[in-house]
Amino acid sequence: MRDDDMRPRPTDHAFLRPTILGGATEPTYGGTLSFMRRMLSRELENVDAVVWGIPFDSAVSNRSGARFGPQAIRRASAIFDGDPNYPFGFDIFEELAVVDWGDCSLDYGRPQDARLQIEAQAGEILDAGCHLFTLGGDHYVTWPLLRAHAERFGPLSLIQFDAHQDTWHGDDDDRVDHGAFVAWAVRHGIIDPSTSIQVGIRTHAPEDCGLEILYGHDIDRLGIAGVLDRICNRVGDNRAYMTFDIDCLDPAFAPGTGTPVSGGLTTREMIALITGLEDIDFVGGDVVEVAPAYDHADITAIAASTVAQSYLGLLAAKKRGG
Repeated sequence: MRDDDMRPRPTDHAFLRPTILGGATEPTYGGTLSFMRRMLSRELENVDAVVWGIPFDSAVSNRSGARFGPQAIRRASAIFDGDPNYPFGFDIFEELAVVDWGDCSLDYGRPQDARLQIEAQAGEILDAGCHLFTLGGDHYVTWPLLRAHAERFGPLSLIQFDAHQDTWHGDDDDRVDHGAFVAWAVRHGIIDPSTSIQVGIRTHAPEDCGLEILYGHDIDRLGIAGVLDRICNRVGDNRAYMTFDIDCLDPAFAPGTGTPVSGGLTTREMIALITGLEDIDFVGGDVVEVAPAYDHADITAIAASTVAQSYLGLLAAKKRGG
């Protein structure tokens, strides 16, 4: 046996990796967890994109537990690093400098202050010139995230993958509610409903707020190519924000969520739709509502980490030039 073979494999890339770029060779079952073994850092110089978590679920209307979502997604993501990333065929982190910023700092005893805390900390990352992708948390967190992004980029087009329209209680700004952010964002001019679209909806709300809606059964009717055409035609060249509620997936593919609804997307359809959005001018995104207490074998967490990986892959492919 060669002496080189006896040297231990490097671990704890989250702290000890020599450079931001590149994959890791760390065992998936050991080491300090970060999203896809990215460096845990709040130094944002020369960083393209930041992944962070918002462990907040004080706004849920059904099952709680999404505060543990960021931890679960990071744990599940460990299996994806170190190889060419599917379906891109290259290591996306050789192209894209990404760090894991850790989690948003929140006071659990003051849920009414969460919006301002999230918005301020997201703004710090955006002001450094970094692209931000967020691991939720319940869907309330998208409200301050949209506000932070719109403050810097102007009114946004929203691409929302979800089982729910989230257009309830639009006239009550004081609510802490995961089912209202779309109504608030439209009323306050944060998103442009005429260029925004919801995909995978399988419930009905009192109003659509002017967004285009593709219901769950529309996926079968239109097919993946047809859905992508509808999204791209709706958004056009506008700056866009993607929010992916994991309950957009059928409970067979995402049981670990607060309000599961039958008839949703498969994970294969999810990957095809996200990675097919290469022409969209994204300025930010999130994946939310992972509640690992209701998960089985990390099915939901793996799906959510795949959402994040696919989104970052789009950014890496665009930086690479195709």
